[in-house]
Parts: sequence; structure tokens; C-alpha cells
Amino acid sequence: MSSVPDGFAETLLGFTQLMVDEESLEDTLGRVAYLACRSTIGADAAGVTLQRELGPATPAFHGDVARLLDNAQYGAGDGPCLTAYRTGETVRLDDIEKESPRWPGFAAQAAAVAIQSSLSIPLTVRDRTVGALNLYSSNLAAFSDDGIDVAITFAQQAAVALANAEVYWRTYALTQNLEAALENRDRIGQAKGILIAMHKVTGDEAFDLLRRTSQNLNIKLRDVADQVVRTGELPDRATPL
Repeated sequence: MSSVPDGFAETLLGFTQLMVDEESLEDTLGRVAYLACRSTIGADAAGVTLQRELGPATPAFHGDVARLLDNAQYGAGDGPCLTAYRTGETVRLDDIEKESPRWPGFAAQAAAVAIQSSLSIPLTVRDRTVGALNLYSSNLAAFSDDGIDVAITFAQQAAVALANAEVYWRTYALTQNLEAALENRDRIGQAKGILIAMHKVTGDEAFDLLRRTSQNLNIKLRDVADQVVRTGELPDRATPL
């Protein structure tokens, strides 16, 4: 008989695909949630909590109860997933019903969907806790110490996806800024060339004319250059040459 746990091969393949597939962040996190539920952790449903502009949200999940339970915590402003996110510490609940005094809304929602235990693992990117991986089970005390170790592996994978997304968008913003800067430089160069030809000035004098026009009229330098290129004239002919 094989000693390999059920679902291990699929989990390993899934992790490999997560490293090479080109997909959205939400799809990647959704796959992490799905694989976590297929693993030996013991979860029936899983969701990923991330901070969004309007507050914490669950952009990816497996099993509708995960979203319901996460939303119950967001609505109350407290719960195990938010505690893991805010403190950076793992929160394991062996019997959610016993947490009714502390988290009544969450406990009531858990009872309504027959969920009895939960595990929330913080997601850490460059020493910053940016969210949590939330696992839910219909069994009492479903998450063993070994299960937590496996869950941490999944949380780390989710954090890698978040870190990669963060690097991507920073690089994208930098690229956009560089492209805009190069475009502005080219446009200003064209405007300088027009002013040099029209007014028989030097390159430095042409640029100074553009700069002073921008300052005097409180118009962006790029916009001044645009008008010169389009019309052959400065926005205000009264600007001294």
C-alpha cells in the first residue's frame, strides 16, 4: 500500500503549475484555496482574506461557506481571520461554538452552515502581514499540528503569488512612468526644434522659452510643447522671446 497521502500528487502538480502558469492573482489564490481543501489539512472550504480599498475582502475561495463565514467576520469587524491578519499569528478554533461570547456573529453563521472548526493562517509578504488563508471544517478539532504545518505551506504559496503580483504592478507603474517621461522628452525636443527654426534661438533659449511659458501660464510643460508642435505657436504670444 502506498504511503503517499491522498491528493498529494495532485497538490504537488498544482504547486508546480502555480509557479509557471500565467493567470490572474484571483485565479492563483483560488487554486491555492482549492488545493488546500484537497490536501491532508482537513478543510472542507477555504478563503483568502486581503485588504482592499473599502476594507478586507475575499477575492478567492473554494466552497461558498468560506465566503459566507469570511463576510460574517467583515460585517462584525472581528473574527479569527481578521485576528490572524491583524496580529500575524495563526488562529485555530477546535470548537467554534465555544467562541460565541467573543465572536457571536461568526459563531452563528458557522452554526448555520454546519461548520465546527476553523484555522486562519496569516499571509506575510516581506515581513508585512497582508491577509490570511482561512480554512473551515464541518468536524470538531479538524486541524492537527501536522495539518497546520501543511496549511502554512499553502499560505506561503499564496504569499508568493501576492509578492509576485506586487512586484509586477510596481514594475508596470515604473515602465509606464518611464514611457511617459520618454514621450514627454521627445515632444519637448520637437517643440524646441520648431522654436529654434522659427525664432533663430539656441536650444537652451528655446527650452527656457517653453519653461517660462509653462510657469507664466501655469500650464504643464508637456502641454506647452504639444501646442507648439500642433500650431507652431506658443500658448500665449505675449510671452517674451
